[in-house]
Amino acid sequence: MPRTRQIGFEVKAPEKACEDKNCPFHGVTKVRGKTFTGKVVSSKMQKSAVVEWSGWRFMPKYERYHKTRTRITVHNPQCINAVEGDLVKIGECRALSKTKNFVILAVLGKEDKYILEKEAKEEGKRKLKAKEIANLEKVETEEKAKGE
Repeated sequence: MPRTRQIGFEVKAPEKACEDKNCPFHGVTKVRGKTFTGKVVSSKMQKSAVVEWSGWRFMPKYERYHKTRTRITVHNPQCINAVEGDLVKIGECRALSKTKNFVILAVLGKEDKYILEKEAKEEGKRKLKAKEIANLEKVETEEKAKGE
């Protein structure tokens, strides 16, 4: 069983052990630089996840704020195993791949109402597809009527 090491941040070490060399607790990856807190929006990749957080940015030209969104790919160690909807703390590390420069340090909990938001988005997509199909059928029937 690999030993757990201190990573220099105030996060609790995971209870599970892993053999991942890129894990900051059980491997050799060192965490340094910036840390962020965000929401996992996709964990379908092997050992990777997409973390997102949003904020407001002032646009001086228009004297207004606009909403910004940041999405980054992060390493998801097997001992942490964050899933969609989790709030996570991530830390900067060396480049692990072309797009991965961060690693998940801890799961802070679940995002409130994340499942409801996701279902609402899916329902909206289904409604749009149904409208598109209805419009196509309407156009086809009109073309048939013109042709006869």
